[in-house]
Amino acid sequence: MIRRQLLAGVGAMASAPAFAHGAAPGDVSGEVPRRIALDMHFCTRAHGFLLGAALIALAGGPAAALDVAGVKSGVTSEVAADYPHLLALYKDIHAHPELGFQETRTAAKLAAEMRALGFTVTEGVGKTGLVALYKNGAGPTVLIRTELDALPLEEKTGLPYASHAKAMWNGRETFVAHGCGHDVHMATWVGTAKALLAMKDTWRGTLMFVGQPSEETVAGARAMLADGLYTRFAKPTYVIGIHDSPDAAGTLFWHFGPQTTTADSLDITFVGRGGHGAMPERTIDPVVMAARFIEDVQTVISREKDPAAFGVVTIGGVEAGTAGNIIPDQARLLGTIRTLDDGVRTKLLAGVRRTANGVASIAGAPPPKIALTLGAYSVVNDQAVTSRTATVLQQAFGARAREQKAVIPASEDFSEFLRAGVPGTFLTLGATDPKLIAAAAAGGPPVPGNHSPLFAPVPEPTIKTGVEAMTLAIMNLLPKT
Repeated sequence: MIRRQLLAGVGAMASAPAFAHGAAPGDVSGEVPRRIALDMHFCTRAHGFLLGAALIALAGGPAAALDVAGVKSGVTSEVAADYPHLLALYKDIHAHPELGFQETRTAAKLAAEMRALGFTVTEGVGKTGLVALYKNGAGPTVLIRTELDALPLEEKTGLPYASHAKAMWNGRETFVAHGCGHDVHMATWVGTAKALLAMKDTWRGTLMFVGQPSEETVAGARAMLADGLYTRFAKPTYVIGIHDSPDAAGTLFWHFGPQTTTADSLDITFVGRGGHGAMPERTIDPVVMAARFIEDVQTVISREKDPAAFGVVTIGGVEAGTAGNIIPDQARLLGTIRTLDDGVRTKLLAGVRRTANGVASIAGAPPPKIALTLGAYSVVNDQAVTSRTATVLQQAFGARAREQKAVIPASEDFSEFLRAGVPGTFLTLGATDPKLIAAAAAGGPPVPGNHSPLFAPVPEPTIKTGVEAMTLAIMNLLPKT
């Protein structure tokens, strides 16, 4: 049915310019270039479609335009037939989450799905990642990425398929939940593969479906690249991904230029002298030092950083003591540092270190143990790929698809695939019941977001919309037969 619908439209397709394969005009991985890219983003965002069209035209070479209506109709039919299976897959993955670099069950399940479709699958890439290839004639290679991992978080959604899983994390047992929606991404990933193969007579090229481990630690993409993702298999021509959000289910967003923040981590241990809680004068209290640091470090944000520049220092973990009447001999803090500007990044990292040392000095304590680890870079979407994708999504979804202008104050190691010299784009998929959004707007409970124990994407229409959008975006980058 899909083939008949598509072939009817293919015959009437008009020609349109194509991209220059292998170019990466959106890759701003250097220190100074990222600042330049951010400035360009704000200068050109209003003219994104015109600039994108110009870049495509400069690349030269005709390509058949995508029959958006025909493809969308075919994908809608395909995903409707597959949806019971995709829903069951989603619920199974949701109920059995695994933490980063522990995703053995998840990876095996996705590998089995892709082998059943006819993909050549390699497991164990970057520890627990997988690569599934499908060659369908001469043409570009498109990398389609999903994450595999979940969060060390107790789910409190009350869903009948809620996770009750536990695992060891950083030396202690923790609950595990898909509180970031990676289960939605995986179901969408499999559904997109099925839809593309159902219409393989209408496109040429190579599909490179990548299941990436440990996104939440922003280490999985680097692990796969270090394990030869772009050398053992193929360096893709384009890379594309999608992430759910607490926006209304069925909505879609694209973003020109820098989209997410950097992500650096802090791990600071204040060393004191323990003793009896009733005799603090005989101790050096590391809990007091930790508390002082948590408060004082915020002055780095409010008094040292340009108020107009984005920057966040958050302490998310505090570990100290075993009993209320014992002053411990150390206190450990775990946190995250988020920025967009490299100058701000350097300032915040220096400020965190200086504040920690200062707090210890004031207390008469030894210097603290400070570990500041550089993590993810900003996701910087390629102008031309994003423009071309945006045009198709607007045609297919109308007002449900629009530009996302605000930078997302979160981080993603999807950036690593782009920084390795491949142009691409990262889409956003709304996943929240619109009734919850309306209730919140009317003064009801706030809408749970990603990483909340209450975050509960609605599978329909979220998964169906994700499959339709990803399939359209990918086919728009592949030559037509």
